[in-house]
Amino acid sequence: MFSYRPAFHTGSHADILKHLTLIHLVQYLQEKSGALTIVDTDAGAGIYSLQDKFSTVSKEADGGIFRLKQYIKTCLQIPPESIQAYLKQIDTEKVEGRLDNYPGSPFMLARLLRHNVNQLKQSKQIDVYAEDSFASLKGLLPSPSRRGLILIDPSYEDKQDYRYLETAMQEALTRFATGCYAIWYPAISRRESAALPDFLKKIAANHKRSWLNTELRVENAPGERRLQSSGMFIINPPWTLEKHLAQVLPTLTKVIGINGGG
Repeated sequence: MFSYRPAFHTGSHADILKHLTLIHLVQYLQEKSGALTIVDTDAGAGIYSLQDKFSTVSKEADGGIFRLKQYIKTCLQIPPESIQAYLKQIDTEKVEGRLDNYPGSPFMLARLLRHNVNQLKQSKQIDVYAEDSFASLKGLLPSPSRRGLILIDPSYEDKQDYRYLETAMQEALTRFATGCYAIWYPAISRRESAALPDFLKKIAANHKRSWLNTELRVENAPGERRLQSSGMFIINPPWTLEKHLAQVLPTLTKVIGINGGG
């Protein structure tokens, strides 16, 4: 079993890839004035401490968000615009100039909405469900607004998650073919993980949908149990996303790559 607990990976390279992509998708979709529905199927705690026992044990933030921020602080060149946008979101959690907390995707998505969401518990725009995300996604689609972004990032602790994801995507695209689907996955030495991008390509082709797949590896150390690589698979990506990633990924591999493994 692959163990993935969000608190251990807070601020890691996987979070950076996922959130950089997510921010660009939301910003692009909000360029039009029409309503937009966002579904985060596997939302966690929403905000995570970078000082608690989980984060300090794994130290993944040290090689992720903290290393990126240090590089930007000392670099003489202006970083890519997308990295600036990402760090702006992260820095909202600074207290007295110190970053103690990291916002997860629910908080990040809430802040990116056009409307000001200051107190999530009082917001009428946000619904939270404690349900099986794979089974309940179908019931949330199609989006009432006819425009939607669906983020799917399960833990994949159970190998069945890969099969459940494939079934959920088949159903989701049948009900809401034009939605933008952003799927995060760990790129690990497991048969199901290696096969996932090809399965998603086939699903997209069956529904005549475009796709974009990207992976970020920060280390190449066989036998190392730490998560070294992860990917994002986007169905119905905006035309700007490929250029966006082509600009930002070389910087990330340079900054957070370990021993030339980026």
